[in-house]
Amino acid sequence: MTISQTMPENRLHIVLVEPEIPQNTGNIARTCTAIGAVLHLIEPLGFEISDKYVKRAGLDYWQYLDLRIYPNLEDFYAKNKGEFYFFTTKGKKNYSEVSYEGEVYLFFGKGTKGLPEDLLRENLSHAVRLPMKERIRSLNLSNSVAIAAYEVCRQWHFEAFQTEGFLPERNQ
Repeated sequence: MTISQTMPENRLHIVLVEPEIPQNTGNIARTCTAIGAVLHLIEPLGFEISDKYVKRAGLDYWQYLDLRIYPNLEDFYAKNKGEFYFFTTKGKKNYSEVSYEGEVYLFFGKGTKGLPEDLLRENLSHAVRLPMKERIRSLNLSNSVAIAAYEVCRQWHFEAFQTEGFLPERNQ
C-alpha cells in the first residue's frame, strides 16, 4: 500500500443547503469521511440527524466525520471563508474546467429543487454543472457530491490518500 506522507495544504468542504433525504445525507457523510472532507448542513433539515436512515447509509463512519450544522446561510457565511462553488444544472461552466485550490466549499441544494435561485444569481461566476444528456433532469444528490468531490481530490493528486490496494495471498 502506498500512502502519501504529506498532509494536504488544501481543505475540502461539502455544503448541503436544506437537505431533505436522509439516505443521501448518510451516503454523503460516508464519502466525506472517505476523503477527509468537512460536511456542513444548512437548516432546515428534512430529517433528524439521528434518523436511522441517515445513520444506516453512513454506516459506522460517523465517529470520523467532521460535521457542522448551521441554522441558516448567514450563520454559515459568518463562520467560513474560502472559494465557494455552487453545483447546479443551471451552471454554464463544466465542473472539471475549474481549478480548485485552498479552502474549497462545494455547495449542493435540495434533492428535489437544487440550490435557491437567488443564491445562484448572486454567485453565477462560481455556478458549475455536471454535464449530462438532455433528457436527464439531474443526477442523484449523493452521486453528484461524489463526482464533484473526487474531481477536487484528483486535482490535488489524492494527497494523503491510500492510492494502491492489494489482494491477500490465496490459501492453498
